[in-house]
Amino acid sequence: IAQAVRPGAAGVIAALRQLGLDVLILSGDRSQAVAPVAQMLGVPDWQAGLTPARKVAALKELKQNGRRVLMVGDGINDAPALAAAHVSLSPITAAELAQAHADAVFLGRELGPVRDALVTALKARALMRQNIALAVAYNICAIPIAIAGLVTPLIAALAMSGSSMLVTTNALRLHGRREKPAVEAIPPFPAGQAAIRAT
Repeated sequence: IAQAVRPGAAGVIAALRQLGLDVLILSGDRSQAVAPVAQMLGVPDWQAGLTPARKVAALKELKQNGRRVLMVGDGINDAPALAAAHVSLSPITAAELAQAHADAVFLGRELGPVRDALVTALKARALMRQNIALAVAYNICAIPIAIAGLVTPLIAALAMSGSSMLVTTNALRLHGRREKPAVEAIPPFPAGQAAIRAT
């Protein structure tokens, strides 16, 4: 019995590395089966022969070292680790128990949605920071003028509505582009974060 690597797995792993993420393999399979797959995918950090409890222990160790873990798993033995990770994803083809313990389930056999979810999260965080900066700048300018009594209530209401529309419009840019975002254009994750692929 042979296991095939999911379509596009190597490309997704390369994209995750471009985002500044560490990728690890935690597997319950024998090392003789895991080693060639890890080499094929370019993942130097891997562990084999892990029980579900040892997978959870590996996640706890990462957490204690200040890492934030995204777990991707599809097997019944991945369920405890999926529940223990900060965030977890499971494909629709995974065992029902794995899907039940994952935070989100993605369609298809390809791992592209894992990359897309992370890229979208980075863009959303960037837009959120922009919106906070816009709100702070507005209040720094508007509050002193309002306290000085230089604006009427109508102008103040219009200005407040305008600032809300500006922030909302900026947030909608996340869904404005239909094409896949370029990984190179997205700022990398801060140090101390990890993505884990379990088998």
